[in-house]
Amino acid sequence: MRKLLESGTHFGHQTRRWNPKMKEYVYTSKAGTHIIDLNKTIDALEVAYAKMREIGEKNGKVLFVGTKRQAQTIVLDEALRSGSFFINQRWLGGLLTNFRTIQRSIRRLLEIEGMEESGSINVYPKKEIIQLRKEATRLETFLGGIKEMKKLPDAIFVVDPTEDTIPVLEARKLKIPVFGIMDTNSDPSLLDYGIPANDDAVRSIRVIVGLMADALIESKGGVLTYAYQSSEEEKDVSMIDVIINVERQNEENERRRRQRNEERRQRQERRRNYRIQQQREREQQAAEKREQEKQAAKEAAQAASEAKQEETVSEEVTE
Repeated sequence: MRKLLESGTHFGHQTRRWNPKMKEYVYTSKAGTHIIDLNKTIDALEVAYAKMREIGEKNGKVLFVGTKRQAQTIVLDEALRSGSFFINQRWLGGLLTNFRTIQRSIRRLLEIEGMEESGSINVYPKKEIIQLRKEATRLETFLGGIKEMKKLPDAIFVVDPTEDTIPVLEARKLKIPVFGIMDTNSDPSLLDYGIPANDDAVRSIRVIVGLMADALIESKGGVLTYAYQSSEEEKDVSMIDVIINVERQNEENERRRRQRNEERRQRQERRRNYRIQQQREREQQAAEKREQEKQAAKEAAQAASEAKQEETVSEEVTE
């Protein structure tokens, strides 16, 4: 449980965004966020791990699906590590239910790659070569992770069944076992082997997907990365420890929020004082300018008066 806690696996969504079907997997809520019961997570992991290992022992193949940004690299890494297939870009509708059509696109991708390897692509005009390479790039983006998949997978693992609903529905239609992460906004009835956990945090996704990859690797006698890695000397934690940790994090987050607000208030106060100072300086400059203009006008009037007096005196002398 400690590893799950450190990975933030216990954090669900905001309470207003939950799916009531996830009620049995929710331990409590703190600061408007549901806290997942990690005891339920561990139980679900054990069941899913055993089933995934069983699939691997029967030489079954698994398709890992994770198209959202924070899952893409993890799905790629863990699928390659476990010798599985993957989709980490947009899911093409009918990829499972219309697999024969998808296979034609895969054959087209392999054909272009073969032309590149043999150099036969160079017999085409330059413009057509560019088009062929663009086509291959597009196909590789969406189908590169399944181009060696000759038949439907024996199971699929979906990181976020709420976002990637279509692959879940296609697999269920074909009676392909569906594994996946169930966050508090998920519908657990759509999954055969659902694991209640945070499906948004990168570390949480990595540890769950990594464990499923380990199950397949263990079935082949490979080296494990996540499973059975806890030290016997390391004290485990309970849900009480999880809640204490959450409360501490909430307190720290609140402290930081207040600090940010205070820093923001001080910046606003400095800007306000600066604007007031600038306004006062402009008003002072305007007042000084008016005084200068007034003085200049007074001096001009006085000069005009003196000039008029001199003119009058001059006229009297002339007479």
